[in-house]
Amino acid sequence: METIEKLKVLSEDSQYDLACACGTSRDGHRTRGLDGRWLYPVALPQGGYSVLLKTLLSNACANDCRYCPLRSGSNVQRCTLRPEEIARIFMEYYRRRKVFGLFLSSAVIGSPDITMEKINAVARLLRQQHEYRGYIHLKIIPGASDAAIEEALSLSTAVSLNIEAPGKKHVDRLSGRKDFDRDILRPIKLMGRLTSEGMRFSRIKCTTQFIVGASDETDSEIIHYMSGLYRRLNFNRVYFSAYQQGLGDPGIPGERRELRDRKEPFMREHRLYQVDFLFRRYGFSEQEIPLDLLGNLSLDKDPKQVWADSHTSFYPVRINTADREALLRVPGIGPETVKKVLKARRESKIRRVEDLGVKGRRAATIRRYAVFE
Repeated sequence: METIEKLKVLSEDSQYDLACACGTSRDGHRTRGLDGRWLYPVALPQGGYSVLLKTLLSNACANDCRYCPLRSGSNVQRCTLRPEEIARIFMEYYRRRKVFGLFLSSAVIGSPDITMEKINAVARLLRQQHEYRGYIHLKIIPGASDAAIEEALSLSTAVSLNIEAPGKKHVDRLSGRKDFDRDILRPIKLMGRLTSEGMRFSRIKCTTQFIVGASDETDSEIIHYMSGLYRRLNFNRVYFSAYQQGLGDPGIPGERRELRDRKEPFMREHRLYQVDFLFRRYGFSEQEIPLDLLGNLSLDKDPKQVWADSHTSFYPVRINTADREALLRVPGIGPETVKKVLKARRESKIRRVEDLGVKGRRAATIRRYAVFE
């Protein structure tokens, strides 16, 4: 196959790794370029978005992850790009200002460290031969050695290793070859340690991803691991990818699950992203996340709204005197609106929700839980 044909196949297959694919605005979602490349948005420090060239180095996988359409033994077109090909293609796109950076992942070629050597080789070529100093996100392969992980950190702007499922029990249901403690938890802990404050790689961002619904995990199990990734390992982001029935082995729990409708997996993914926001931006703790008796989030209502409706004594919140933490607990008010509140009330009393530039349904929601007296 010609290089560009392989790139189209591998860029298409990289859609199954969504660790930078989701956002809260229209600009924050992935799009497909005219030549078949998937373009992934990344928020810039100065504001706005740019896009990443995202591709696999190879889709010829030795692993048996039963949720993955690229697993060993599945009937897909296999190909592999050489590190030199990826580096050359990326620099062509970069010089034409088509992309801002690179997100490079791969199926497992033989062994984790053989694969990591090829992934790291791409970054070495870009950094040393092409003198590229921009954004590189490298995928850490489960089971990679400490030395391979440290080299990836030395070459990248960000790294990610997919945790996939919350704990050994669920990973065992999805793979007969991966050992959760050895192949996933050990490298994730190392990544967290090496990038913690004061360490050599503290500037490198770490992310991970759950495949939601491939096993029979509860939301509470995912939330528990998510909380630990943020609190104890200082990961920058946790992502979620709803398992889509028909992609994996018929024997996994996700294929046997009865769904109310086709949108159910994506709504569950959405609710977990809302919990992620409650952790990172709203000051909620794991114990405050509202779950049903089975340990799952409501699919019908935002978890912040559920919390508010079960803590009626906390309301109404007084907009003109409440502290930042209390304001963030008001349904309809987010961090940006809180900034407006704190700025506006330094100058004068806020008399109505419209003074904050909020209208419609969101304004009506705020009035249910806040007063402007």
